[in-house]
Amino acid sequence: MSTRKKIYKKKGNIIKDLTQKLLKLLNQSPNNSFNYRQISSKLEITDAQGRNQIVQKLEELKGQKKVEETERGKFKIAPVSRYYTGTLDVTSNGNAYFICDELEHDIYIPARNLNRGLDKDTVKIYLYNRKHSSKEEGDVVEIIKRFKNEFVGVLQLSKNFGFVVPDDSKMYADIFIAKNKLKNAEHGVKVLASLTDWPENSKNPFGEVLEILGMPGDHETEIHSILLEYGLPYKFPENVEAEAALIPLEISQYEVEKRRDMRSETTFTIDPKDAKDFDDALSFKALENGNYEIGIHIADVSHYLQEKTILDAEAYNRATSVYLVDRVVPMLPEVLSNGVCSLRPNEEKLTFSAVFEINEKAHVINEWFGRTITYSDKRFAYEEAQEIIENNLVIPANPPTGQAGAGISNFNGIISSDISITGESYTVQPAIVSAILKLDKLGKILRKKRLQQGAITFDRVEVKFNLDENSEPLGVFFKESKDANKLIEEFMLLANRKVAEFIGKSKGGVPSKNTFVYRVHDEPNVDKLMSLQTIVSKFGYKNKIDLKNKQTTSTSLNQLLQDVHGTGEANMIETLAVRSMSKAIYTTQNIGHYGLAFDYYSHFTSPIRRYPDVMTHRLLQHYLEGGKSPKAEVYEEKCKHSSDMEYLASKAERDSIKYMQVKYMENHKDQEFEGVISGVTEWGIYVEIIENKCEGMCRIREIKDDYYIYDEKQYALVGQSTKNIYQLGDHVLIKVKHTDLERKHLDFTLLEKIDK
Repeated sequence: MSTRKKIYKKKGNIIKDLTQKLLKLLNQSPNNSFNYRQISSKLEITDAQGRNQIVQKLEELKGQKKVEETERGKFKIAPVSRYYTGTLDVTSNGNAYFICDELEHDIYIPARNLNRGLDKDTVKIYLYNRKHSSKEEGDVVEIIKRFKNEFVGVLQLSKNFGFVVPDDSKMYADIFIAKNKLKNAEHGVKVLASLTDWPENSKNPFGEVLEILGMPGDHETEIHSILLEYGLPYKFPENVEAEAALIPLEISQYEVEKRRDMRSETTFTIDPKDAKDFDDALSFKALENGNYEIGIHIADVSHYLQEKTILDAEAYNRATSVYLVDRVVPMLPEVLSNGVCSLRPNEEKLTFSAVFEINEKAHVINEWFGRTITYSDKRFAYEEAQEIIENNLVIPANPPTGQAGAGISNFNGIISSDISITGESYTVQPAIVSAILKLDKLGKILRKKRLQQGAITFDRVEVKFNLDENSEPLGVFFKESKDANKLIEEFMLLANRKVAEFIGKSKGGVPSKNTFVYRVHDEPNVDKLMSLQTIVSKFGYKNKIDLKNKQTTSTSLNQLLQDVHGTGEANMIETLAVRSMSKAIYTTQNIGHYGLAFDYYSHFTSPIRRYPDVMTHRLLQHYLEGGKSPKAEVYEEKCKHSSDMEYLASKAERDSIKYMQVKYMENHKDQEFEGVISGVTEWGIYVEIIENKCEGMCRIREIKDDYYIYDEKQYALVGQSTKNIYQLGDHVLIKVKHTDLERKHLDFTLLEKIDK
């Protein structure tokens, strides 16, 4: 990385968290004053740009009355206010923690002090010290903004009123529903209810029934409940469907003439076997100079999805497709997502393309971005492309330089009947076989470069279910990323990176001032990485996570992930490693992408399922046409909304998997399973079953061979008499005791510890 890039990277990180670092530093010495040079030294910031940011931030904090200027150029922390604004994180036992950037630690809020504050509400608290203790607690004094007002739960009816018992374990109060607000709902049904009031003299909020969902335990009821719990829709309004139906399906000659025509190029898609929305296709051509022209063609959603329309407003509100365990809830109506936009085989499609000339070393020699018309020759499932790669591990000898298709008659293009998505064996055209093999080779070079530059590889196993026609789980299987998946991943990453560089870099290589939608990922939290190190050492992994610098951190993390791959504890450790990372978000303020080791990164390749990609397409076309930079504030607000919706969608996706895992385990109550202790608390141990990744709780009161005490330092339960230890990472034998579909919870009976 050049010096200029390093300075910019440092600057980006300073902008992001400088306020917190400054306040923390000044709070450590509340009676002392410091000038900007002393602060720079303590924060190890040595470049001029970084110091200027400190000067600017100190003036900003002075204006906010968070610091005082004691004499010219010298600052100290202002007298501490006891009132703070932040968000609540309510626990399942009714207590909460208050989270605020101005405070070094989260503040404990006992249930009695919540004063009607609910999970993720924005509140103001008063901070005080507990009696006879230096520990701080908070008291909610004002609810500034409710995070949500709608809750899913089961209706319990009395003669003249009812209560909705929320599914959400963090919602500690049942909702009172007056008789005239019940909407004729019957006792025991699951409903969506809205809060309307919370009187001072009532321990329960008042509400009304908005929608009757069905009976608890019914599959459709539970799936709809998961979506509504996070404010996610499960159907499109009639006016949105009506507007989508008016979109012309035919491509006019006028539109064709405005675009680069790439219909004659060898083009194909590789997707999951059950996919219907094909966002992306690859084209391949060997050039006479020995290089290759590779096109990454993306559905031109922005051509059909016009701004200031009902359809666009709905897509923006959703911001993302939601991938549940048994269905996709699309961002766009089906006529778009699975129809006119989807790059289906043997159909002409409008696309937005990134076309690269690439040499044998996977160096990009030339690049071109613009609107195209393409024609996909073939649709592959990942498994089919993988079979081509595995059947041709030995490349035919001596192909002439630059001729990717030379010797292709020697390639094996047979797709077997058990792999074929049609169920019948067939032979792939030699030119396409050759293209897949060359793209696989180039993709592996690109991946190797990324890892050398500090990228982190989370090759996690996905839990999938075999479902019958009624969405009942027949079995569990694991989906692993293989060469075919990685081939597509590398070329999508290339397109996303190059588009971001094209807009984000000026000709001199420095950051441009053009507004753009970036996908950024900040550096990991050191404290979380140290906690991860402590936990993995309990499993016997002694190699330290080396926090010396970015490169050593990523190298040692990759080594850890490689060491645990395929072990019983792999899923748990990989999950903990992901949680130690910062969360990737959308923003107009570029700080680079730590996990991918890219200085510039965007999302360009999935506009059918992600609204930020639609924004990226629009901005890219705007700049290609010579347009001026629009206001960043408008796009920043849209970025935040997109990040928030992505978070909610991921929560719904995880809940749907938990629901199906519980449903699956209902039929396996008499079966014994080996598991790994994945969590230890004062009320029991969590165990993850190795063969299906289902996690449940063994409660401490039900472990009968001794009286067990929670040892927080050892991450263990310790028997008071026997000194028997159940520790994080131990292998145990369990049996399913109880399944709760509504709460998506499993209770296990602990049978014995297994010595490993």
